[in-house]
Amino acid sequence: MDHTLEPLVRSLRDAPVVERNGYEYFVHGVTDGNPPLEAEVLRGIAKTIVDRIDLESVDKLIAPEAMGIHHGAALSLETDIPLVVVRKREYGFPDEVAVHQETSYGEDELFLNGVDAGDRVLLVDDVLSSGGTIEAVCEALEVVEAEIVDVVTVLRRVDADHDVSREVTSLLDVRVEDGSVVIVE
Repeated sequence: MDHTLEPLVRSLRDAPVVERNGYEYFVHGVTDGNPPLEAEVLRGIAKTIVDRIDLESVDKLIAPEAMGIHHGAALSLETDIPLVVVRKREYGFPDEVAVHQETSYGEDELFLNGVDAGDRVLLVDDVLSSGGTIEAVCEALEVVEAEIVDVVTVLRRVDADHDVSREVTSLLDVRVEDGSVVIVE
């Protein structure tokens, strides 16, 4: 494992697990902003993405609201690549794209603005669980004819059923076992 992720690994071991609509959900700064997300964890995530993903051809970073935002912002600061946030709020701009998002624990509408045809984008999010957020955002990016260079998540739940039609790079694989988060090597 990459040493820049060691603070993340340590902090995940103490993450509480709660039930949300029959789904075992772990609560962590990466996925919830609670408890507070330490700067060294966020910095390590951004540096690991830079090391693992070829960003040379990326024009824009795409991060879904809410929990992709801080990862996208840290990566933008590390790379100087502009960040576009996919919002849960409609603005009514002429080229706005709306998509429906369904996750393991809820659903919402997402709205994409600020991405043009031909933009080469990297989608950054906190966790791949059901794949609902990634699929919805990728659908919106395809509508505007952006080129999706890669999709990266900080964490991937290997104990969840993913319904994702594309390859996703994750920094760490995890599962919930006996009420605790387990890092899968």
